[in-house]
Amino acid sequence: MFKNIAIVCAASAASVLSAYQTVSITAYDGVEITADVYRVSDDLETPFILLFHQAGYSRGEYREIAPRLNKLGYNCMAVDLRSGSGVRGVLNETAREARRKSPDITYLDAETDILDALFYAREHYARGPIILWGSSFSASLSLIIAAERPRVISGVVAFSPGEYFNDLDKPYGWVAQKTRKLEMPVFVASARNEERRWDLIYNGMYSTQKAAYRPVETPGMHGSRALWPEAPDSEGYWQAVTAFLRQYFPQ
Repeated sequence: MFKNIAIVCAASAASVLSAYQTVSITAYDGVEITADVYRVSDDLETPFILLFHQAGYSRGEYREIAPRLNKLGYNCMAVDLRSGSGVRGVLNETAREARRKSPDITYLDAETDILDALFYAREHYARGPIILWGSSFSASLSLIIAAERPRVISGVVAFSPGEYFNDLDKPYGWVAQKTRKLEMPVFVASARNEERRWDLIYNGMYSTQKAAYRPVETPGMHGSRALWPEAPDSEGYWQAVTAFLRQYFPQ
């Protein structure tokens, strides 16, 4: 069951960033998944990007990122996963709801939220390409889900992916093994000192349509927050991911 909540505006001290619509998606186990939809076009063929946050965060990680993606011509939806807390003044509503049902939430439990968001977007907003965009643990989950569903997903943007599930009974190299068959466009970015976390994943993919970025002159940052205005080398990250999106998902 899907229901809309409200249409509001994200604002900064300088100006209004972008209008978005907050929606609620009922997961298979009854948890209400909260997400913000940023649409620049009503054309269902417009490439649609699903945005997932890093550990401890919320959909607020994309408050300033989604509007800029809108300006590039892409529709987006930033999703609260059930593993998280909050960031940028935005509480993770999905996590709060999930904890009422079960206190034992892990990174892996967020996989169902990514899938429900994917199906919701396909049903309501996207008939054209859908790109999964993950941050840290959700980048790894996005890569795995894309490898398993190549007919539904067109590409992946992965900020700081890695083998984050060793403490959850998954062997080291599990993500690399699960993503080996990826043949779609894939973009990977990270902080400068994080390449060792994802090089086996990246190099093991079958895809020949892939690109990677890590800064040379600055340390960069972990996850999608590398694109925040105050982050070191944020414009370098933006130039790299923009070039990737325009090459494989042009407007």
